[in-house]
Amino acid sequence: MTNKLYYGDNLGVLRDHVADESVDLVYLDPPFNSNATYNVLFKAPDGAQSQSQIEAFDDTWQWGETAEDAYWQVLKGPNSEAARMLEAMRGFLGENAMMAYLAMMAIRLIELHRVLKPTGSLYLHCDPTASHYLKILLDAIFGARQFENEVVWQRTNTKAHAFTRFSSSHDVIFYYRKSGDFTWNPQYLPHSDDYIKSHYGNIEEETGRRYTLGDCTNPNPDRPNLTYEWMGVTKVWRWTKEKMQSMHDQGRIIYTKSGAPRYKRYLDEMKGTPISSVWTDIPPINSQAQERLGYPTQKPVALLERIVSASSNPGDVVLDPFCGCGTTVHAAQKLGRAWIGIDVTHLAISLIERRLRDAFGTDARFTTYGVPKDIGAARDLAARDKHEFEKWAISLIPDAQPFRGGKKGADTGIDGIVYMRTEKNRTDKAIVEVKGGGVSVDQIHKLKSVIEREKALVGLFVTLTPPTKPMIAEAAAAGFADTAFGRVPRLQILTIEGILEHREVPRLPAVDSSAFKKAPKEKQQGQTSLDL
Repeated sequence: MTNKLYYGDNLGVLRDHVADESVDLVYLDPPFNSNATYNVLFKAPDGAQSQSQIEAFDDTWQWGETAEDAYWQVLKGPNSEAARMLEAMRGFLGENAMMAYLAMMAIRLIELHRVLKPTGSLYLHCDPTASHYLKILLDAIFGARQFENEVVWQRTNTKAHAFTRFSSSHDVIFYYRKSGDFTWNPQYLPHSDDYIKSHYGNIEEETGRRYTLGDCTNPNPDRPNLTYEWMGVTKVWRWTKEKMQSMHDQGRIIYTKSGAPRYKRYLDEMKGTPISSVWTDIPPINSQAQERLGYPTQKPVALLERIVSASSNPGDVVLDPFCGCGTTVHAAQKLGRAWIGIDVTHLAISLIERRLRDAFGTDARFTTYGVPKDIGAARDLAARDKHEFEKWAISLIPDAQPFRGGKKGADTGIDGIVYMRTEKNRTDKAIVEVKGGGVSVDQIHKLKSVIEREKALVGLFVTLTPPTKPMIAEAAAAGFADTAFGRVPRLQILTIEGILEHREVPRLPAVDSSAFKKAPKEKQQGQTSLDL
């Protein structure tokens, strides 16, 4: 019984592997932004947007066969309200990128509604680019009456460069429940110092406890069972007469000069200030944040902890169908929930695996589905899909990024890149070449030429087939690269089998990587397991 991490299109995974009404909480942060690729995991060392993240949602941004198929699946499906709404949207928007995105999201939101338990909830995180359209879809799928909140999260500090409008600094999180009977755990913030001073200025001499005085009367006049005489006054009181007597005996009742009873409400008995739908207390991930791992779209763990804590209980199942860098499953693991994570890139899956093991060690018990785990499965993937095999093999190299987003194109001799900061103000790189078929010494010659052309520090030749002796000799003849951290082989051959069995690892300078940092250790609140 394990938590589950799936590689693949979340639509197929949901349909094939997640049962009806089996999930307690869904959080999703679907990739959409009109100005940038929303699910970019990395930036280049110079801070620019990198093409190294696989742009797995290319088809989402244009109307085509995939979007048309998703649209017709909704129209032909059982959710007539969603079908009518999507049809109206198409009439308004036409066949453009936004409509393609909404069609792809609609069919997935219908599946997410299916897998939610009747007591379950869904949180959809988005920016203002598409939030208004997504809310209309959610109203159609869940029902407008199931809408609970539009949470506004201040994701950035105010910027000074917005000269023609108000500075954009927030994201929107829509919160829907599946039915009227749903899990809800109120969340609180500690009272501010100013609030404590103004509202809890009384200090009990015997104990030093801060308190304020509360009203003993009941605001509801129609409560016969609470209407009685107390100290010569008949009113509708806050408690039963027995409870009032108990409070009096405990010294919790103070009588004013007029004889009116007031009760002591101690500060240390209060949970805090209830959290509203505007969240300004959770800062974004900045360059100094300890939890920052290097993902430009990374969300703070505290943000997901609040959502998971509010709408699930220990042992419940939390699902993130666009799990990206894994913050949702990280929060679920930390809080003792079971979880399901889904992502469509090998890069994300490998990074989540590493993140969880770095943060939770042996407590991070989960099973990954959809990616090869042994040499037989690797050979099968290479035979079925060469391009997919290359993307997966690159994900085995720590911090490696697919070249040009992993898109198919002319062979440049580069399948992946590892950026390395070898000195304070210097960035070097390693070139990764992947081969899933036959190999020869000529390929080593070619990689040596690519290393020279790209002015790379190191070349990594990753092969499914064991190298020949001439290949090994030619790689050794390439010599070593000298760095401030010592010498490393200039050209290294790594086998898929050796990597999977942890016998072979790239020999790179032990330096700061600009891509992915180690997650800090976490303390876990109990064990999690999932049996679906």
